[in-house]
Amino acid sequence: MLKTLHSKNGIQLGLGLLIGIVFGFLLQKGGATKYDVIIGQLLLADFTVVKIMLSAMVTGMIGVYLLKGIGMAQLHPKPGSFGSVVIGGLIFGVGFGILGYCPGTMAGAVGQGSLDALFGGIAGMLIGAGLFSEMYPKLERGILNRGYFGELTWPQLLKVNPWGVIIPVAIGITALLFWIDKSGL
Repeated sequence: MLKTLHSKNGIQLGLGLLIGIVFGFLLQKGGATKYDVIIGQLLLADFTVVKIMLSAMVTGMIGVYLLKGIGMAQLHPKPGSFGSVVIGGLIFGVGFGILGYCPGTMAGAVGQGSLDALFGGIAGMLIGAGLFSEMYPKLERGILNRGYFGELTWPQLLKVNPWGVIIPVAIGITALLFWIDKSGL
C-alpha cells in the first residue's frame, strides 16, 4: 500500500498539504502560534511550546520505530556535522529570537492572520534562504563540514538496540512533562 502511495506524486503532495493544515490547526489550538506564548517561552515563563514539542518528539520517536519494526517505514538519516549544527542553530535561534516564531509556528500564525508573521516571517525566511544559498558554496568548503559525523544515530553511536534509547528517553521526557505540569509552568 505505501509503495503505491510513494510512487504517486500528486497523492503525496495532497497528503502533505492535508497533514500540514492539520498540523497548523493543532499548533493554533495549542496556543503555539501566539506571539505572547512564544516570547513567554523564550523568557522561560510559559512552557506551552516545550510541552507541545516534547509530546510530539515522544510520539514521533515511538511511532517511527514502531512503523519501522513492522516494515512500513525506513529511516534515511541525513549526514551531519558539528559545523552545520552550529550554523543552523545560530540561524534558527537569531530568527526565532528576533521575530518570536519558528518556521512551523510562523506558518500557523500566518494562517490565523498574524501580519507580523506574514511580512516579517515569510519575508525573513525567503531573504535568509536566498542569502544562505548564495553563501552555501563558501560555507560548505569551510565551516559546514567541520566535525563531520555522517548518518550516525544515537543508537548507532551507543551500539545499542534503538529501543534501548527510545524507552529511557520517552520515560525521561514523560517524567519531565509531568514535572512541568505539576510545577504550573
